[in-house]
Amino acid sequence: MTRMIRMSLLISLAVIAPSGVQAAVTVIGNSSARLCFQAAEKEIPPQQGQIEACDQALTQEVLSLEDSVATHVNRGILRSRKGDVAGGLADFDRASALNPNEPEAYLNKALVLTTKADQAREALPLFTVALQKKTRRPALAYYGRAAANEELGNLRSAYSDYTNALSADPNWDAPRIELARFAVRR
Repeated sequence: MTRMIRMSLLISLAVIAPSGVQAAVTVIGNSSARLCFQAAEKEIPPQQGQIEACDQALTQEVLSLEDSVATHVNRGILRSRKGDVAGGLADFDRASALNPNEPEAYLNKALVLTTKADQAREALPLFTVALQKKTRRPALAYYGRAAANEELGNLRSAYSDYTNALSADPNWDAPRIELARFAVRR
């Protein structure tokens, strides 16, 4: 099984795990943008009406820049979960264009790219940017970057990133399982 397929399976499994995979961005209030955020947080396949709430927020509500960026990230998560990879990637790109400092846009784009064949080279720097911009899910960013590094043959970097993922979330078993495959020689 190739590394990217294994990462893809991990992402699919982690969507239903308590810690989740993708990083939704909080929106406060009682609006369609808030409903979009709540749907992205549920970590289950979305209903069409939930994506439509995101659409409505972006087209019919007056949102602050921060809420607009968050809603693009959250809609991108929902679209990606629904299988609309192109739509999800477009939303993450839009969020990054509106606010280049939003780490979750980079993290989520990298996660989606890891589910596509031969995208490790494109995903790798996005994980790094998410970490530099202080993502709320550093363990996931390190883990994704480790998988991308491993796919590209950068085994020392992969080992280091799996170790960092485990340090960032000692209760997450996935990095521990991956580290067990490595034999470190001095």
